[in-house]
Amino acid sequence: MHNKKKHWTKSKNINSKRYKKDLAAYLNGRALKCVTERIDGIEEVIGKSGAIIQKDDELLVYSSQDVLLRTKIEDLYAWELLSLEGVVITAIDLEHGGVERNIIAYYSYWRQLDE
Repeated sequence: MHNKKKHWTKSKNINSKRYKKDLAAYLNGRALKCVTERIDGIEEVIGKSGAIIQKDDELLVYSSQDVLLRTKIEDLYAWELLSLEGVVITAIDLEHGGVERNIIAYYSYWRQLDE
């Protein structure tokens, strides 16, 4: 019953702190098969096999044994692909000098097994 109540009370404002916090919790622990980045209209693979991890007030994207993206959750703009196979993340990357990056992280297992 608790899950249904939480579902009905989710924030729908994509700019709110609550929405971003809920989204980070949803993405936490997702296994990734690859991560791409679009630069000047060209999509390049920047990492393979990794995970999305929430650590304190930051969201990290690990792949190929490197941190590809580290951002504050409050600076996060993300949405899932319509196919639910991955997530598009646009955020300021604290790991690489504070530049804004736009990456697409594709899930290894995109179907929810626990639902």
